[in-house]
Amino acid sequence: MAYVDILKNDVDTVFGTKFESRDGQKIPNTDDVKLSGGAVRVDAAFLYADLAGSSKLAQMCPWTTTAKIIRAYLACATRLIRAYDGEIRSFDGDRVMGVFMGKTPCTDAVMCAREIDWCNHNIIRPKATSHFKSIADNDITIKHCVGVDYGEARAVRAGIRNNNDLIWIGTAPSLAAKLSDIREHPYEVYVSSKVYNRMLSSQKTDSSGGNIWEKRTFTYAGADKSVYRTKTPLRP
Repeated sequence: MAYVDILKNDVDTVFGTKFESRDGQKIPNTDDVKLSGGAVRVDAAFLYADLAGSSKLAQMCPWTTTAKIIRAYLACATRLIRAYDGEIRSFDGDRVMGVFMGKTPCTDAVMCAREIDWCNHNIIRPKATSHFKSIADNDITIKHCVGVDYGEARAVRAGIRNNNDLIWIGTAPSLAAKLSDIREHPYEVYVSSKVYNRMLSSQKTDSSGGNIWEKRTFTYAGADKSVYRTKTPLRP
């Protein structure tokens, strides 16, 4: 069979698949979802943490410096996601996705996001400046953004046998990813209105009772959505 025929057959097979969706009581991993036609529906908070400016790092710094900074950022984000009982379900270059369920998924995800922000401000950024000459000499500020949304999503498997992974279908993971792309330093944590309305009030104010969130309008899929941003990190 010519290779183009194999590709056409793959597309026909996928397009002809009938999904068998079931409700998930926990965050699924790859083995929990059938490769052909499997789907698991969850209600969860989705967090994307995205290191900003990695292309600038790659251009102005030795590759070893870039690699170490990306690894340090992902290590901190991953450890904090796990500390809040989130599950890591995707690494994509300098970005990581965490999924949260449980009793207070929105609060857990927001606390995690603010702690990732604290780590970047107070650990990664100063240590990178003091440790790497190329960072200090080029006046590079290590920036990032974390986006969080909550809602229904379905996990399905994509790829071919022995070469596949989960993909997440739904507004919540998509919007969280889009929010993590925002570059408006020093505001580096963004949450949807769904998340803001569901998180505990303790995450909405500072120690003096002042509101730490600012309401904004964000255009997603051609429609305006209300989102909230903060520049107040949380110490782990």
